Amino acid sequence: MIWANSVPGRFFYKFDAVSNCMKLSLNIELARNYRNPSQKIRVITENWVEENIYCPACGREIRKFPNNRPVADFFCPSCREEFELKSKKGNTTGNKITDGAYHTMIKRILSGNNPNFLFLTYDRELFEVTNFLIIPKTFFIPEIIEKRKPLSANARRKGWTGCNIILRNIPDLGKVYFVRNKKIIDKETVLNDWKRVSFMYEQTIRSKGWLMEIIKYIEQIPGKNFDLKDVYYFEKELALKFPRNKHIKAKIRQQLQILRDKGLLSFTGRGKYEKLF
Repeated sequence: MIWANSVPGRFFYKFDAVSNCMKLSLNIELARNYRNPSQKIRVITENWVEENIYCPACGREIRKFPNNRPVADFFCPSCREEFELKSKKGNTTGNKITDGAYHTMIKRILSGNNPNFLFLTYDRELFEVTNFLIIPKTFFIPEIIEKRKPLSANARRKGWTGCNIILRNIPDLGKVYFVRNKKIIDKETVLNDWKRVSFMYEQTIRSKGWLMEIIKYIEQIPGKNFDLKDVYYFEKELALKFPRNKHIKAKIRQQLQILRDKGLLSFTGRGKYEKLF
């Protein structure tokens, strides 16, 4: 069941997770006529997304593109966001996700033509969704893409080079969960989590790299409050990642200012900050 919910200036369909309208079970009957295991799970998971997931940007339903579209699997008819789906069995997301051609991925990222990334994990025994998250396309930068070894000369597509998406290179802030460890996240939280990181669309590829690194280091600091010196602790690591920059501490302060201005941090005085995420 879906029901309409009105917001000033907007109208959208709402999937009511509280009343268990979002189901974690996968419909395995849909794959009965398929033999290839990868085709089976694709049919099943695509159906689950189509039946359960709404657009995190505007809250309306998303729809499936016609089959064999080269870039995206789903789209939002309302706000035109596009989504690519990847699935894997298991209870955890892991650190890597295998994706397509490396050079194509890098080209898409640099051109800003990549879709948002849907990632689903499932329990192979129970055929239930264990995790479902979206990584906004604005968090895709070359640094999160790992180049795989080219296929050997004996392979049918010899020389073809694939890639992996390195999840650990993406801050937790850039992972918007609908389902986490089999727990359904309420819709208001999902929409707020997406909105909170929408400022990243304003950033250049290079500035995204800095912001993502600073956010990851802040996430490593225990508790809600921290000092400027706690972030300075990562100065050497940042110098290795950004060797051209000779003013690392000044850059750190600049990034903290941006995060404060975007409502992710609160400055409490004398080099002290509070996390608001």
